[in-house]
Amino acid sequence: MFSASAPFQEVSREISGREFQQFQQLIYREAGIWLSPAKVALLTGRLARRLRHHGLKTFTAYYALVSESAEERVQMLDAISTNETHFFREAQHFELLESEIFPQWVRDVDEGRRNRKIRVWSAGCSTGQEPYSLAMMLLAHFPAAAGWEIEIIATDLSTRVLSVAKKGIWPAAKGASEIPIEYLKAFMLKGVGEQTGQIKAAPELRSLVKFHRVNLNSSAYPFVGTFDLIFCRNVLIYFDERSQDSIVRRIVSFLSPSGYFFVGHAESLHRMGDILSTYVPTVYRSARETFQGGKQK
Repeated sequence: MFSASAPFQEVSREISGREFQQFQQLIYREAGIWLSPAKVALLTGRLARRLRHHGLKTFTAYYALVSESAEERVQMLDAISTNETHFFREAQHFELLESEIFPQWVRDVDEGRRNRKIRVWSAGCSTGQEPYSLAMMLLAHFPAAAGWEIEIIATDLSTRVLSVAKKGIWPAAKGASEIPIEYLKAFMLKGVGEQTGQIKAAPELRSLVKFHRVNLNSSAYPFVGTFDLIFCRNVLIYFDERSQDSIVRRIVSFLSPSGYFFVGHAESLHRMGDILSTYVPTVYRSARETFQGGKQK
């Protein structure tokens, strides 16, 4: 229902330099994300929705609210988060899995160097296309009937995108064109009736992926054990170098000695040679061990 008698609450369109710096520092403390002065318009536009939600007229009033409310800080970080993703994004990574890493795992099992359990972490999973892409590939290559056990943990800062990812439903017009046809037929359901025009992850996919809100800037993460694959792609670009280094060190502490760490095409971790060794560009392995197999000897 729409009413002409219920006008929008007016919000100041300008944010002062002092107000911007206050939010800049708060967001950096909370999430490690550094907003340069070039992001003034982005911050203003995204926070204006939160001001309207609370009936506030100024950014100073909203800063007072968000400083006191942990719940509103979560909403603020949701509002400023950028969440762009696709199925099978950066295809060369999935080609590497299929051509080199998966065959190596099979050889390692045959030769008694590893078990049949695969653990994967998708950090910065957004609306879920990345972890579900990985789930499709893993199920196709490592079926439970052959004794394989797969666990995928998917995390993001934004509760908003996690709610979408948990449902596993996306517009078919875009998603269907990104998924290889054999995976689309095997692992996606086609919407009918009210769901026409959408696709949904099949139950066997949804059962593999567990979603959690994780702030990568936190001093500790809410899981234990190591992962064979860690995908943290197009996430580090939002942090300054200091935050990147501390976050990568925490993440890599969860990487199996024989695991693989994937970053985005615009990200490089060459300066972290004390803990990581380049496998191929944008794919790293732990520098703690000397590996047999693959490209690193």
